[in-house]
Amino acid sequence: MKKALVTIAIGLAASVAATAASAQATLNAVKQRGTLQCGANPSLAGFGVPDAQGNWTGLDVEFCRAISAAIFNDPNKVRFIPLSAKDRFTALQSGEIDVLVRNSTATMSRDTSLGLDFPAINYFDGQGFMVRKTLGVASAKELSGASVCTQQGTTTELNLADFFRANNLKYEVVAFATADETFKAYDAGRCDAFTTDASGLYAERLKATNPDDHIVLPEIISKEPLGPVVRHADNQWGDIVRWTHFAMLNAEELGITKANVDQMLKSDNPEIKRLLGTEGKYGEAIGLTNDWAYRIIKHVGNYGESFERNVGQGSRLKIQRGQNALWTKGGLQYGLPVR
Repeated sequence: MKKALVTIAIGLAASVAATAASAQATLNAVKQRGTLQCGANPSLAGFGVPDAQGNWTGLDVEFCRAISAAIFNDPNKVRFIPLSAKDRFTALQSGEIDVLVRNSTATMSRDTSLGLDFPAINYFDGQGFMVRKTLGVASAKELSGASVCTQQGTTTELNLADFFRANNLKYEVVAFATADETFKAYDAGRCDAFTTDASGLYAERLKATNPDDHIVLPEIISKEPLGPVVRHADNQWGDIVRWTHFAMLNAEELGITKANVDQMLKSDNPEIKRLLGTEGKYGEAIGLTNDWAYRIIKHVGNYGESFERNVGQGSRLKIQRGQNALWTKGGLQYGLPVR
């Protein structure tokens, strides 16, 4: 009996040790490599796109830079891996990337069947439709018999089918492998309507031959909570990604910006002190330095700053905050407290 208990104890200890090692695997790999490998969308204006010199910009791109800043105190230690919608999850599962930040919708099947986790939602979105003004359509419910361009391997195909079936409308699917192929086909007149997340509609419209010839219809037909994705069972890494988002939200709520963060280090507000690391050891709890959030804000800024310059009023897209406003302003973005 004693030998059996010893054997069980040794087995449990080994299991705990293995779990602990696994839980730190991604952070250790990133530190040893010296760069964060981030899966990104190479063609979605406002969220992820490189210029001719290979400089990446976008809301999702800045989220990757924020993680890099938290780890390395440098937002530029990121290697962006361009991925199609079809290949994005496989690249994460195989270890080709450390985190996927590519306008990916959190769904039950992805959360439970792919061995992946969605630690945070950095953009609340919904699927919509774009049509030419000459089509004379003011509502998606007037699209009966229309041909609709959509991208393969995305949630848009299922949402499209659900919407037309629920409204007893007939339609024809014209599907393509990539977002670029899909929109080019629509712009060339190969289909009557183009459907994707509303954020994508505004981004893609900028690429049209004549952007003013197209309108986004008012209907939003689905919930598309978009966010970063990590591999399942690496709890520490998931915490780092999750709290990167919460740090940017809390900074906005507390009025901490890229410009004033150094001044805010002198604040007596206990929430600010905990967030910026002048009180407590909250960074150490996730394997980082205690000034992890200061680093994020200093190099990237708060969530509102990132939103406005990439997709908001300071950008070409001019998207309203809407659901992505802070909870204190009627939105859904809510940073959990650092305490």
